[in-house]
Amino acid sequence: MISLLLHWVLTALVLLFIGQILPGIAISSFGVAMIAAFVMGLLNFFVRPILSLLSLPLNILTLGLFSFVLNALMFALAASMVQGFEVTNFLSALVGSILLAVITGVLGMVIPSTPRSAV
Repeated sequence: MISLLLHWVLTALVLLFIGQILPGIAISSFGVAMIAAFVMGLLNFFVRPILSLLSLPLNILTLGLFSFVLNALMFALAASMVQGFEVTNFLSALVGSILLAVITGVLGMVIPSTPRSAV
């Protein structure tokens, strides 16, 4: 449970960072980033598998590159659902989703997801 909360807070912090460095993405506060991270998690859990299944032929045809488009769509959809989280165009959503995936992936490797037992 602690690792889930830690992942949620880290994702919100990464979203705030992305909002600061990319001109096409704006996040008004840390609370908005927390809500956006939660909404993105829900979208990736419920909506993304359905879209992945429906777009499987296109994903195979593009050798998996269409997954980047799906990530950008999830990013933009979350922005449209959360007030205070704005994405101006598709390119900003694409770059923002790639940065989010890379940074949270690196943080996931650095920070262990389960506590280690002292043996």
